[in-house]
Amino acid sequence: MQPQRLPWSGLFFGLWALLVVQSTLLVPVPAQLKHAASAKSNQLWKPATATWYGDPEGDGSDGGACGYGSLVDVKPLRARVGAVSPVLFMNGEGCGACYKVRCLDRSICSRRAVTIIVTDECPGGYCSGGRVHFDLSGAAFGRMAVSGEGGQLRNRGELPVMYRRTPCKYPGKNIAFHVNEGSTNYWLSLLVEFEDGDGDVGSMHIREAGSTQWLEMKHLWGANWCIIGGPLQGPFSVKIATLSTSRTLSARDIIPRNWTPRATYTSRLNFT
Repeated sequence: MQPQRLPWSGLFFGLWALLVVQSTLLVPVPAQLKHAASAKSNQLWKPATATWYGDPEGDGSDGGACGYGSLVDVKPLRARVGAVSPVLFMNGEGCGACYKVRCLDRSICSRRAVTIIVTDECPGGYCSGGRVHFDLSGAAFGRMAVSGEGGQLRNRGELPVMYRRTPCKYPGKNIAFHVNEGSTNYWLSLLVEFEDGDGDVGSMHIREAGSTQWLEMKHLWGANWCIIGGPLQGPFSVKIATLSTSRTLSARDIIPRNWTPRATYTSRLNFT
């Protein structure tokens, strides 16, 4: 029996259908789906280790590698600060992110997770070698214990823990921009404070007075960003995008014309 041959029309249709299927498979994943997948991944508990530093009941060290300065000593950051290993610090782009951390030993650990804000980096020791590690304030570390056992838990030293990302929440606070010391009309450096939601910053732009152009700021160190140019003319509008999900927010004319270094300017906006 001779094999059946497809008519030219049938052959053409088959090739066309194959091309359609292949092109469908190659369509880029929409950004919204990527963000949804990232958010879902962040909700999963993952293994890590944890230690503590500073005073046993204290708020950790002053300042930190993110540049938040004295904010780490007062509410809403107070006693919720933590240093993380380079895997999570990401050269400062992980600053401001919030995590839930809980320990696993049911004989001394409660079921309650402590929420911490990344304010510092721990580059060596337990934090080296690509490990995921949290070095928490003494107060935050102790809160993982059952009632009355915070001191005993701190005596354990390094602990196996579970962690996951959690939205940052600063009740009653709006996003603020701190103008760093040393800023001039030719070199302007800003620090973002009290960012709800993702907490991290992936990009920052400013727009000068009377302009329609957004100027890209460069990541300087920790949570600090800067722009070199000039003379820069205020007031400045500021636009930020989060690192985790690329959500954007623009604060119009938030930095006034007569701005001063070391001043903090609070917007009327936040992500949540």
